[in-house]
Amino acid sequence: MTTETTIDTGTNELLCVIRDRVAVITLNRPEARNSLSDTLTPALRTMIRRCGESPDVGALLITGAGEAFCAGGNVKGMGAHRDPKTLEMSQEERIADLQERQRLLTGALVSVRKPTIAALPGPAVGAGLAIAMACDIRIAARSAFVATGYARIALSGDYGIAWLLTRLVGTARARELLFTGDRVDAARAEVIGLVNRVVPDDKLQTEAFALAKSLAEGPRLALRYMKDNLDEALLFDFETARDHEAERLVRLTTTADHKEAVQAFIEKRKAVFTGK
Repeated sequence: MTTETTIDTGTNELLCVIRDRVAVITLNRPEARNSLSDTLTPALRTMIRRCGESPDVGALLITGAGEAFCAGGNVKGMGAHRDPKTLEMSQEERIADLQERQRLLTGALVSVRKPTIAALPGPAVGAGLAIAMACDIRIAARSAFVATGYARIALSGDYGIAWLLTRLVGTARARELLFTGDRVDAARAEVIGLVNRVVPDDKLQTEAFALAKSLAEGPRLALRYMKDNLDEALLFDFETARDHEAERLVRLTTTADHKEAVQAFIEKRKAVFTGK
């Protein structure tokens, strides 16, 4: 039986429901292609933390309302239209402020120890692309596209986009995508590894939720340790990463989930995991 709980995000610009242990977080500014705002962004940071820590959530699915995922920052709010509060800050204060906002958004999303999926119904640009890349898996509608966008407004990038791009597509393509700001359609994005799969537009939400639900029903501790192993593969030498893998696997052999998985295999049934 499907269960669904609506979570109060504090704003209509961000929606969140927990359905079958999947937190579906929807950026809800379709009239602005779900671009980030001073209302949406803090709410998104809060929901990432809250859902990432909640024992009732097994996976996070982030998507956008309407025909876009996220168009990035509010370009109209830059330059002459900049927030007066920002104008009053020193350069050092603005740097510290952005660093903190990044840490609590893409930084927090990368740190979530549960599977995270981005479902792209349309464009993911700039910081919106960074948010999608900070998730573990990206599923794109056939009509979607991605772009870095920063060069077009004479900025260098934020929210960890260079780090994330380099690890997903390699140095050469990351440089090309950042320098040119060119649009990359969904099919091409799949070929170069920016998205994991492309599906028909009308199947996006169904297929993304099905994957999220399957992962949410999986062995929580094993998935957490898998994420640790995968993260360390980018940080440590082979010997260190291999030793940490061994340590985590041995710990998992004593869990109830491992025993349940083995018994389910023997009995030829679906395992029911409890996270213990």
